[in-house]
Amino acid sequence: MKILTFKGGIHPKYNKHLTEKIPITDLKAPEKLIFPLQQHIGAPCEPLVAVGDEVKLGQKIADSKAYVSAPIHASVSGKVVAIEPYLAPNGTKVMSIIVQNDGQDTVHESVVPKGDIASLTPQKIIEIVREAGIVGMGGAGFPTHVKLSPPPDKKIEYVIVNGAECEPYLTSDHRVMLESPEEIIYGLKAMMKVFGLNKGYIGIEDNKMDAIQKLKEYADKEKGIEIVVLKTKYPQGAEKQLIKVITGREVPSGGLPADVGAIVNNVDTCVSIARAIKTGMPLIRRIVTVSGSAVRNPANYAVRIGTPFKVLFEQSGGFVEEPAKIVMGGPMMGIAQFSLDVPVVKGTSGLLAFTAKEVELQPEKPCIRCGKCVEACPMNLLPVYMSAYAGNKDLEKAEAYNCADCVECGSCSYVCPSKRHLVQYIREAKQLILAQRKAK
Repeated sequence: MKILTFKGGIHPKYNKHLTEKIPITDLKAPEKLIFPLQQHIGAPCEPLVAVGDEVKLGQKIADSKAYVSAPIHASVSGKVVAIEPYLAPNGTKVMSIIVQNDGQDTVHESVVPKGDIASLTPQKIIEIVREAGIVGMGGAGFPTHVKLSPPPDKKIEYVIVNGAECEPYLTSDHRVMLESPEEIIYGLKAMMKVFGLNKGYIGIEDNKMDAIQKLKEYADKEKGIEIVVLKTKYPQGAEKQLIKVITGREVPSGGLPADVGAIVNNVDTCVSIARAIKTGMPLIRRIVTVSGSAVRNPANYAVRIGTPFKVLFEQSGGFVEEPAKIVMGGPMMGIAQFSLDVPVVKGTSGLLAFTAKEVELQPEKPCIRCGKCVEACPMNLLPVYMSAYAGNKDLEKAEAYNCADCVECGSCSYVCPSKRHLVQYIREAKQLILAQRKAK
């Protein structure tokens, strides 16, 4: 069995053993759910409902006329009790629709099967994906219908499903591959139909051999679907690394996957596409791993969008001790949280709670020019120089060292013996550079 990988990267402690054998449990919808109107990259949505309106499960409650956006649907039936700013996972208050759950799960009339892949045109599949509000479920939240609609001059030759799940602790994708392999294949076939392709790829790291075998069983029944085995290494699941490994093509500086004829989608995104076509149900739930040293009973849950974080931790038995840090996503690229009232959104792949001992910060020391950050960088950049110029606010030189190409994976910070906050400096510089470009 050939195992593929990329240059650079790191091998952190994965700690997936806490939840990788635990099947997905359906989490009961709470009494009140919060739907931020910005759950994706692109324009925020506008409410389609008003306070006092009754809504049904699967009903579209917010949308935008902007192309790069994705509608939002009610994940329960009930009553709209407020439309107001509410704390979102990004740490800011976002206009949100708050729904009181009536406990009935009355399904909206629009939720009906959309047909079969064979009978659907590529444009119809894209329309279904858009109306279902499907976005990248790996955490980025980029609207999937936009990915499926590249410019006419970009010919797509590779459709890749990302099952790498390289972040430590997270096992939601792993469980999806074990429990919903048929839907993953169906979603992949739908994307292949969009581009008229006879071959598709699913990339999975070799620390998930059970998932590899399970998907291979289903892929072998189909024509043109290849399971690609990847070496377990972070960030193997990064889009550009995955494309390089599977296609041999390198996304150019400042470019997109479509520039090299590829698109990449997460395994749970594929499941959402399959369900939108088969049943008509839009994106109203996602799989979330709840784990970390402070969690009493780590688990994997199927969670309704809009469920407050505290509900998931309560279902997991609470905390063994007061957590010092809570992170949405993985420990390498996730977002630290300061409230458990924040709702699960489309990009919430995991909720991690860590004890003080595990997240104790070491004092930052001067760079010793060891070069470990350069060896670890999966983008073949020079973090030692980018971070130094970024820290000194020398944006011109930081940009000259291709600061904008950093994917912020955190590999450089992880291996740095001086415990320097390399990614933090680079991220700040990227934001300032972007602001300057917009100003011009």
